[in-house]
Amino acid sequence: MFTCAFLTACYTGMRTGEVFALTWEDIDLDNRIIKINKNVYAKDNEKKGRWYLGTTKTVGSCREVYICDTLYLVLSNYKKLQNEYKKEYGKKYKRYSLEEVRNKYGKLVEYRVIESNSNHNRIEMVFTRKEGTYSGTDIIRYPFKIIHHELGINCRFYDLRGSFATVSLRNGCKIKHISEVLGHKRIETTQKYYIFSTNEDRKKVIKKHEKEITIR
Repeated sequence: MFTCAFLTACYTGMRTGEVFALTWEDIDLDNRIIKINKNVYAKDNEKKGRWYLGTTKTVGSCREVYICDTLYLVLSNYKKLQNEYKKEYGKKYKRYSLEEVRNKYGKLVEYRVIESNSNHNRIEMVFTRKEGTYSGTDIIRYPFKIIHHELGINCRFYDLRGSFATVSLRNGCKIKHISEVLGHKRIETTQKYYIFSTNEDRKKVIKKHEKEITIR
């Protein structure tokens, strides 16, 4: 499951909370589209469930992203595997519903993800454990402990977003289009916080300049 979530972030540039807020209703495999319209976050010490679904970071963050061939294969196979787990665990497979949370004025502000066998507001979260347990973004904690301590790589799941932007730009994509995929209202946000340069990038600038000067 972690691998599938990891690759989803790699190939879409989605925020961490957006990735783990995905439901199967959001993923249209036939048309190869992921609809991004919510975010997941935790609230500690909640008796009925600590995971909540709310709106995306900004209004402009609601968007649709294309599912490339690699991700299509990954998600299709993962969905088949999850369906096999459902059959294997039967009634023991964990299932969830959404509970409305309103403020004191009666306005709907968020949804609480609660374990429930009820069909009312039933929700099928994409990234769950083998037996169906939904643990939000907690699922990335152990793998990243290994990445940090055993492999010595200092990074976060969220950094995949910056990698997506940087690689896309290097491969000739226009920054306007990259910004739209990332859900940024302003191109400047993408440029300032999500595009990174390496030593090789900086060498390339010097070499290109040298070539231009030599030709002249």
